[in-house]
Amino acid sequence: MTETPVRVRAEIDLAALRANVRVLRARAPRAAFMAVVKADAYGHGMVPCAKAAVQAGATWIGTATPQEALALRAAGIGSDDARVMCWLWTPGDPWREAIEADIDLGVSGMWALRELTAAARAAGRTARVQLKIDTGLGRSGCMPADWPELVEACLKAEAEGTVKVTGIWSHYACADEPGHPSIALQSAEFADAVRHAEGAGLRPEVRHIANSPGTLTLPESHYDLVRPGIAMYGLSPSPEVGTSEEFGLRPVMTLRSQLALVKHVPEGLGVSYGHHYVTPEPTTLGLVPVGYGDGLPRHASGTGPVLVAGKQRTAAGRIAMDQFVVDLHGDEPAVGDEAVLFGPGDRGEPTAEDWALAAGTIGYEIVTRIGTRVPRVYVNE
Repeated sequence: MTETPVRVRAEIDLAALRANVRVLRARAPRAAFMAVVKADAYGHGMVPCAKAAVQAGATWIGTATPQEALALRAAGIGSDDARVMCWLWTPGDPWREAIEADIDLGVSGMWALRELTAAARAAGRTARVQLKIDTGLGRSGCMPADWPELVEACLKAEAEGTVKVTGIWSHYACADEPGHPSIALQSAEFADAVRHAEGAGLRPEVRHIANSPGTLTLPESHYDLVRPGIAMYGLSPSPEVGTSEEFGLRPVMTLRSQLALVKHVPEGLGVSYGHHYVTPEPTTLGLVPVGYGDGLPRHASGTGPVLVAGKQRTAAGRIAMDQFVVDLHGDEPAVGDEAVLFGPGDRGEPTAEDWALAAGTIGYEIVTRIGTRVPRVYVNE
């Protein structure tokens, strides 16, 4: 790998991603694998990660928005190698373009079915539809009371030739909390919805409800397809489920920077906005040129960890838009020396989970929020 001379970069290890896909596939050996690459692959880069996942055996690629799905199809993903699905639709979205691009369309209600059938007629093509049942997450998905109406409408659309129902699916609310009572209730509701739909005459290709924690801990939820998201990028969905290391997963993203300044300062110097940190003695300060404008959580001010000169340091004072300060406690690394904000953790550097704990959030948010002005550098392509 050629080092990129920039103030910060996100290094994406595609070999780690491929290995994670293989580990997760082994957890559900009889199910197909959908690689979820929404939100620019959780900040890792949608197209490179989708290609790497397909190389490792993924046969489905999952996105949230139709724009994401169409971008994948424009990049040549989802033809002979894998199918592409998207599920977050709003009125007036590009239904016809998605139908013509042969994308599977997630449908949660009658309004969406009406819009897509009109688009299918205009395109002169059959739309591939996956019906979502709200089994208890209370987010998108058709309510069980409305499920018979949606199923009946899809049967009529299939008879007309405008729709082919290719999937029935749902999403767990608390699969990252083993033993939570909602898990069994949702599983039973999903089984009921599948029975009703198939009893009415629908013949889906895939039935799926298992997200990352479902894939890892609920083999009874695997059905025909599993949909890992965060686990594919090497992060655990929850400490309660288990650590990345315990599951044999390796974090894919390493966020690297370099010191932009090292200086000696006296005791009693206020550091950064608000002077929430004041030097307790004469010391050395290091400036890391990364801030919340790059996606670091400002909530981690005073707690965010970084590896500098072989030691973990902590953000001293407020994290600003473009930079933060670490107290080096008298150490004198050189300007330009590396600062590793997070990575796999096996070289002493913090992990994304460490930043999540420091900011009171989840690892998903740490990697996903790394912004577009941070270049992605792909290794082991």
